[in-house]
Amino acid sequence: MLVISERINGLFAAVGRAIDARDEKFIQQHAVQQMECGAQALDLNVGPGRDDGPAAMEWLVRTVQEVSDLPLCIDTPGIKTMTAGVKACRNKLIINSTTAEINKMQALFPLAREHDADVICLTMDERGVPNDSESRAEMAMLMMTTAMEHEIMPDRLLLDPLVMPIKAAQDQAMKVIKAMQLFQTLNDPAPRTVVGLSNVSNGAKERSILNRTFLAMLMGAGLGAAIVDVQDAELMAIIKAGELLKAEKLYCDDFLRA
Repeated sequence: MLVISERINGLFAAVGRAIDARDEKFIQQHAVQQMECGAQALDLNVGPGRDDGPAAMEWLVRTVQEVSDLPLCIDTPGIKTMTAGVKACRNKLIINSTTAEINKMQALFPLAREHDADVICLTMDERGVPNDSESRAEMAMLMMTTAMEHEIMPDRLLLDPLVMPIKAAQDQAMKVIKAMQLFQTLNDPAPRTVVGLSNVSNGAKERSILNRTFLAMLMGAGLGAAIVDVQDAELMAIIKAGELLKAEKLYCDDFLRA
């Protein structure tokens, strides 16, 4: 499973301050820490509501790739900020993200093709997140079809069923699981999938146990990638155990340290 670190994000106060101050040392140390904890890709988000979004994202991408050759996941809803980050990136690239809104797909799929990027596809449109699994699958199919019209094959997409906070939308957890299963039927080979895991526990008290348990459930449903807190050692251990149980990795007695 592709493990994407969530922590280089301006929503975290210390990271936001470092981006504001253009503190290269802090950001680079933070990136190295994520790699040491097992990150296989780094999600980069400058935070919401910035007047300097494009400039901040360009700086963040250039700063991180000075110390890391991991894939960079450029995370922003803003087209201008996304474009700035994509153009600055020389590492392998993931665009995070498009939705099923026509204008976003028409802007981001050509950008992805031009820069040889994978694309995270959020199963929502201008009406918001669907309440049911089937509508999520329909939106996923629409995005796959539209991507192919732009000569982007399904294997370059990561379908995101959109995890919702358990505290506010308890019925959605199992609908996300079902959507994940439906996604597997949309193409052969099955499309890749991804979630922003920590969303499930947003606003809850016992965040760690919710994140860890839901991750195991999602892995059983076919999850292929996740944006997670790689500094949660127990969560990372669950990923390693899950990969063994799904026969994605060979067993060895020291698998937790492998």
